[in-house]
Amino acid sequence: MEQQHVDVLVIGAGISGVSAASHVLRDNPGASLVVLERRARVGGTWDLFRYPGIRSDSDMPTFGFGFRPWRDKRILAEGAKIRQYVEDAAADHGVLERIRFGRKAISADFSHDTGRWTVEVEDENTGGRESYSAGYLVGATGYYDYDNPYRPQFPGETDFQGTLVHPQHWPEDLDHTGKRVVVIGSGATAITLLPAMADTAAHITMLQRSPTYILALPEVDPLTAVLQKLRAPARFTYKVVRARNIALQRGSYAFCRKYPRLARKVLLGLVRAQAGKSVDMRHFSPKYKPWDQRLCVVPGGDLFKVLKSGKASIATDHIDTFTADGIRLKSGEELKADIVVTATGLSVRLMGGMALTVDGEPVDVKDRVLYKAVLLEGVPNMSLVIGYTNASWTLKADLAAAYTARLLAHMRRHGHDIATPVASGDDRSEFSVMGEALTSGYIARANEVMPRQGTRDPWRLWNNYYRDRALLQDAPLDDSPLRFDKAGTPQTSPTRAA
Repeated sequence: MEQQHVDVLVIGAGISGVSAASHVLRDNPGASLVVLERRARVGGTWDLFRYPGIRSDSDMPTFGFGFRPWRDKRILAEGAKIRQYVEDAAADHGVLERIRFGRKAISADFSHDTGRWTVEVEDENTGGRESYSAGYLVGATGYYDYDNPYRPQFPGETDFQGTLVHPQHWPEDLDHTGKRVVVIGSGATAITLLPAMADTAAHITMLQRSPTYILALPEVDPLTAVLQKLRAPARFTYKVVRARNIALQRGSYAFCRKYPRLARKVLLGLVRAQAGKSVDMRHFSPKYKPWDQRLCVVPGGDLFKVLKSGKASIATDHIDTFTADGIRLKSGEELKADIVVTATGLSVRLMGGMALTVDGEPVDVKDRVLYKAVLLEGVPNMSLVIGYTNASWTLKADLAAAYTARLLAHMRRHGHDIATPVASGDDRSEFSVMGEALTSGYIARANEVMPRQGTRDPWRLWNNYYRDRALLQDAPLDDSPLRFDKAGTPQTSPTRAA
């Protein structure tokens, strides 16, 4: 089997992969680069999810790339527009022509003798195998399992005579017109589906075990609208609004964590003002503190509008059993349904399930820590792009991409073949990088998959944009935990310290 060699191999052509490839190509002129993407189009998550109303749950000035302005004045954007934005960025920065679609990365092994990765790939269109050699590997697949969503089994669901669907695998021909719909869940997907389906469904109900904190945002950003009206340059407008939104995100998160009682009072007060007297506040009053789980946002208060119209409703209860024509709750109430949507969350999988080895030895990612939240302990020449959970994913993805590009340029200038972060045993904690602060279901499930949280810098993940920016953009690249070597150099110290 013929092997193709490139300087950099990126796994994934979603937001993270396009950002990484764009930064590497910009800062390393002449570098050869290939992106492997399992799907048939650019976009990753934004190509996978096709359910009604799919949109961003972060504001677009921070969810967009730092190097490419988002020009629409609407704060949240629909999924199709985000996917097109990512593809346009890939085309404009020379990434699109380097993407190999329909490729699933099966395994990757790094050799210290050659200073290279060998990546075995399956062409899912033909079933054939390909082999790639790369000096540097970027894992940019996010952490969703694209094949298997999180889907608990409910009592009696085989008795249900209607349609049962998960948002991750939404049937293109599903027609909900005039149908009774129940959406199980209370996260971003559920609160998106309600207003998107309410106008044409006979009725739609969101069934939740417990409420979620919800914040209504304006549909149009006032500052963006003013600057566009004044014909300010697009890049200037984007930069100003982006900086403001980063500050607001960081400030509101810090406020919620430091003053949870006051934050709860403010958030529930805003909901009460939006929902009106006709909506029972118990459906919007979580038992947990603000930002113990991710805050959900709704544009223009669309969720509250359909609730007040009577086209939609919320039930807060536990499922007793499915019946032939709906769901019976523990309280005894029955929800009639023709369609039940199980918006029950996501399963977590890193690197698309690719097996990772170093010199033939398996790497268990969940036992490792991340150096500066980008490089995996004991694994040479590899970046792992993991975005923020308490802010826009792309803010962190861009920082990780820029750091990777800077590291590659540094290695080339100084003649280094290999860069390996080396940690000690007391650098890692029992928590995963996602499981200490937030308590959402998929965050808790990620504990069995994701790297460990570090106990101190540079291994501790702070989820703080300003801190990460200083660490990844401004701090020197030569750092004692990061070891540089030449290919073929005998490993006089262990790749991973005990």
